[in-house]
Amino acid sequence: MVKAADRAENPARSSVWLEERTPRAGGGPAGLDRDRIVAAAIRMLDEEGLAGLSMRKLATELGVTAMSLYWYVDTKDDIVEFALDAVYREVDLGAVEAAETWQDRIRVLALVYRGMLVRHSWLSPCVGSYLNIGPNALAVGYRIQQAVRDSGLPLHGVPGAMAAVFQFVYGYGTIEGQFGARAAAAGMSQEDFYREALTAFRDDPDFSPKIEDMKDILDERASHGSVSDIWERDFAFALDVLVSGIEAMVARERGRTANGNEPETGTNGERERTGDGD
Repeated sequence: MVKAADRAENPARSSVWLEERTPRAGGGPAGLDRDRIVAAAIRMLDEEGLAGLSMRKLATELGVTAMSLYWYVDTKDDIVEFALDAVYREVDLGAVEAAETWQDRIRVLALVYRGMLVRHSWLSPCVGSYLNIGPNALAVGYRIQQAVRDSGLPLHGVPGAMAAVFQFVYGYGTIEGQFGARAAAAGMSQEDFYREALTAFRDDPDFSPKIEDMKDILDERASHGSVSDIWERDFAFALDVLVSGIEAMVARERGRTANGNEPETGTNGERERTGDGD
């Protein structure tokens, strides 16, 4: 364990979950606890983003003094990290467990992860900025790796498959969330914002010739339905592509084994060989 004061000197170990926090003497303000602080912080983050969160504003929201917060946290980073883990409670682990196949479990996890990223647009930069090792995040992470393991992939293929699916979801959910936030900041619906943006570059005489080869795709998207319909359709199709890719890799590995070849397990991508003279 490390102390909060050691963070600057040990950035690789910088996590509230790894710290040994010295309890403060006495008691904190009545009616205030860490859960209440974190819940208020999530509301503020959802409304104003990371830049809008401050200890002073959070204290005002809670009706306490800023110093009162320090009974429960040492820094604003503590609050953000607690908030990051708290939103992972939104994942319905029961629904994940109820899914009958590994494919369905991956789809359920991908959908709820995407939903988190869209609802909480501040979440994306936090995932890469903090170790993200809180209890709720670890519980979700365990279900992700277990679902991919259940596919039958060899162990060395599990991390790559997890990355393919869930880094795709991270990127997709981040873009979707940021697009929604940008439309809201402009005082427009996503439909109007998309239509205005599309018209702006399609009608520009200098820009229009550059997208000539893309017009059929743009027309297809525009005719498909609402922006939300487009988000849903493209996500479902891309996820099917990735799940099918995992199925294909599993079949390829089984084919190698059936043909008497060892699966590829070398750390450098080389096939490890066994047998006389190999």
